[in-house]
Amino acid sequence: MLENKPHVKNQTNLGLKTRDIVAAYTLLRIVVGINYFNHGLTRIFNIPSFMDSMVTTMQDSWIPEFLVRINAGLVPPVELIVGVLITIGLFTRSALIACFILMAVLMYGVTIIQNWDTAGDQLIYNIVLFILLAGVSLDRISVDAWLRNKRDRQIKTKSQP
Repeated sequence: MLENKPHVKNQTNLGLKTRDIVAAYTLLRIVVGINYFNHGLTRIFNIPSFMDSMVTTMQDSWIPEFLVRINAGLVPPVELIVGVLITIGLFTRSALIACFILMAVLMYGVTIIQNWDTAGDQLIYNIVLFILLAGVSLDRISVDAWLRNKRDRQIKTKSQP
């Protein structure tokens, strides 16, 4: 929330400047997007091998192999797509929610096999996703923001006589 005092204009109650928070949000969004994109990119051209490794990893779980294969086949394209969307800031809110769903599925799998180290790593991903989703109103440097501004300008132009 911005103060209404002239000497602290453009600062939050914590003394942080809005432009710095927007820059930090944008950079975090881009880094997370690149991370998901590269996860997907490195797996997308070898999905059968990725599926086989997931089957091996999940072999001691109660999850049937065909479900592991279906899930493993979907992970790389989902990572690739949401990675691109988050990186450029297009459909950011939806892409972050899709990431949360993906992470819930992955978290379910790693906790079934009691891989607590990976579960801990995934909790960190989820905290970062939470920060990005909770702060989506700070998404001011993105394709979403550009489209919003363009739409607002068109509406403003149409409403003028």
